[in-house]
Amino acid sequence: MKRIILAVTALGAMAACSPEIPDSGAGVGFGDYNEYQQQQAARDAALQGGTLPAPQAVSSETLAPAAASGIAQANATASAASGAVQASPANAAPVLRAGGISAENDFTAVSGQRSIEGDAAKRAQNQQQYQVIQPTALPTRQGNAGPNIVAFALSAKNAKGQRVYKRSGFNAAKKYQKNCAGFASQDQAQQAFLAGGGPVNDRKGMDPDGDGFACAWDPAPFRNAVNG
Repeated sequence: MKRIILAVTALGAMAACSPEIPDSGAGVGFGDYNEYQQQQAARDAALQGGTLPAPQAVSSETLAPAAASGIAQANATASAASGAVQASPANAAPVLRAGGISAENDFTAVSGQRSIEGDAAKRAQNQQQYQVIQPTALPTRQGNAGPNIVAFALSAKNAKGQRVYKRSGFNAAKKYQKNCAGFASQDQAQQAFLAGGGPVNDRKGMDPDGDGFACAWDPAPFRNAVNG
């Protein structure tokens, strides 16, 4: 008897803890399914009652020829302004050389303007006007133009930096920087060096290493030009 009481008590406790099953008749998103049906019926009645506007009738009227031609003319004007060509069987065949393309390579077009014999005569006439200029000797130096650094570069046999002449080491670096800075180019410095007694004498200290080339002047470009 005690077991039966305990079993009934346990079932009652489980029933109290189980969740309540929702009423499916209430529907989803609205309070009552019956209410939803009423609202749906009212909506259908409103639609059937003619509250919606009637569709607009489509006219079957044919456009007048004048209006149609006006539209076609307007389309043609717009196409011409934009450069577009409307696809239509009524369009004329395109011109092959439209847009200023030259017909120089078209033999048929050119043959109507000149002939092969005429071109040959024109070439012969141009050849008679040719003038052949014969080469002349290079001009020679006139007067005292100073030392020729090209001739010196070709006559000197030593390489740049190879000592050939005696030099004094007294204050050599300072004299070299001061005197070489006064020339706009190394060629001018070498010409002045030769005019002042070089390469044997170097009064201004422009050739401290004694190779005969002042202010780092290099004879290699002139030698290479002659040797090819």
